[in-house]
Amino acid sequence: MSAADYAAVERLWDGLVLRIRALRPTDRAELLAAFERTSEESLYRRFFAPKRTFSEREIEFFVNVDFVSHVALAAVLEDGERQVIVGAGRYVVSEPGCAEVAFAVDDSHQKRGIGTLLMRHLVVIAREAGIGQFVAEVFPNNAPMLKVFQRCGLAMTTHREAGVVHVTLHLAQ
Repeated sequence: MSAADYAAVERLWDGLVLRIRALRPTDRAELLAAFERTSEESLYRRFFAPKRTFSEREIEFFVNVDFVSHVALAAVLEDGERQVIVGAGRYVVSEPGCAEVAFAVDDSHQKRGIGTLLMRHLVVIAREAGIGQFVAEVFPNNAPMLKVFQRCGLAMTTHREAGVVHVTLHLAQ
C-alpha cells in the first residue's frame, strides 16, 4: 500500500474505533474545524507561536501533501454518520533519511493514545520510505508530546537549547 492510500483501524482504550488514514485535500474543512476545537495553548505548543487563523498558503501546505517528502495522516472518529478529524500527524523530509515529525490532537481527544497511534503509523510509512530518523522540537513543558516520544519504543536522544528540547528518534529496527 502506498502512503497516499494508507489506512488502518485502531481501537482506543475506551473502545472507540479510530481510523488512521492518509490526509486528503477534501479534508480541508474538517481539518480546519479540528483546529477550531483546539485550545490556544495546544496550538501554541504545536506551532511555537500564538495561532488562531491560518493563511491560505499554510492551509494548502497542510492539506496538499505529496506522500513522498511530506506525509500526513488523519485520526478520524465517527460521530453518527459524520467522520470527524480529531488529530493529525505528519512528517516532512528535511534531508535524505531524516524528517521532522509533528502532531496535533484536539483538546477533547487528548490523553487517549491518539498521538501514540499516529506516531506508530508514521514510523511504518517512514521506514518503508527509507527514513532513518525523525526529529522534532518540543517545549520542555509539553509533557504529553515528550511522553509520546519516550514511549514510542524508538531509541531517542534529546538536548535542550534556547528553551526547546530537540528530539531525535532513530527508526532503525
